Amino acid sequence: MSRTYKLAVLPGDGIGPEVMAEAIQVLDTLAARSDFAFEYNHQLVGGAAIDAVGKALPAETVTACEASDAILFGSVGGPKWEKLPPNEQPERGALLPLRKHFGLFANLRPGLCYPALTASSPIRPDLVEGGFDVLCVRELTGGLYFGQPKSRTTLPDGDIEVIDTMVYKKSEIERIGHVAFKAAQLRRKHVTSVDKANVLTNSVLWRETMLEVAKQYPDVTLAHLYVDNAAMQLIKAPRSFDVMVTENLFGDILSDEMAMICGSLGMLASASLGKPKGDGLYFGLFEPSGGTAPDIAGMGIANPIAQILSAALLLRFSLGLEEQAVAIENAVRKVIEDGLRTGDIFTGVEGTRKVGTREMGNAIVAAL
Repeated sequence: MSRTYKLAVLPGDGIGPEVMAEAIQVLDTLAARSDFAFEYNHQLVGGAAIDAVGKALPAETVTACEASDAILFGSVGGPKWEKLPPNEQPERGALLPLRKHFGLFANLRPGLCYPALTASSPIRPDLVEGGFDVLCVRELTGGLYFGQPKSRTTLPDGDIEVIDTMVYKKSEIERIGHVAFKAAQLRRKHVTSVDKANVLTNSVLWRETMLEVAKQYPDVTLAHLYVDNAAMQLIKAPRSFDVMVTENLFGDILSDEMAMICGSLGMLASASLGKPKGDGLYFGLFEPSGGTAPDIAGMGIANPIAQILSAALLLRFSLGLEEQAVAIENAVRKVIEDGLRTGDIFTGVEGTRKVGTREMGNAIVAAL
């Protein structure tokens, strides 16, 4: 019996609509040869929503997401809206409220450097030879970004004092720990927990809790790194990592570093997962790791791969369609091996050819 999955599609700003179109084409291709279908509910978000209705996250968009099996998100933001009050700008006005509303506590960002793309990495060739595959699991709803109190105060002597508070509950650390260890069981069975336990009380509890969680996964090994050392090791020995798990701020920084050493943000997907559905799946928001790239928006040259791979993560984590997720990932790998490159990953290496957004999307569909 055919099943229809409901997806909220939020293309956003800049290159968002262009790369989203290619992801939808890929999903439609899979559905056409399978016993399921997709019902898309396209909604405004970010700057596009501000321009249309005056708010980055309209109530209609939230309602559509609530009625969906998952959210396929593009990118939001750009110089056009930077003069708005900070909380009304596309990023703070849309992404953070979505994460809070749906309790999206786990951010999974795969850092995959394909063997054929090691020339695009800024890392010394011998350190990335053969490529590498790291999964960064970042806690997404706690820590400095959300902790209270937050304040900015002008003191009696005229000086200014600002306060941000790092807050974590043990239950929050346990929750993200289980996500990381379960992910490692499907990979190379190694977790590296990143903290700053030599300085932060938060990190002392983090490390204690990870050790406790690890006892429930005897088939997975656990290592600990201070965040400054982890930043160095990602550059020095990226192939030594399998799954990296860390708190919100550290994960924000390290996952961007990881993305850069892979060669291009345009290649990297991400999944933000919320409450488990009870069947091993999660409600989630799936988006490319890069931004809106307003400087190339509308030119048809953006890399759609991160958006397409985000759709693959949606199939895996929210719909349980592992075979189809793998099919997308294999198709992407094939077009890369065949030498197709968008501008962000084109280095002029012999046997490669520069293509645009649509041609790359079409090639991935053909590889399916």
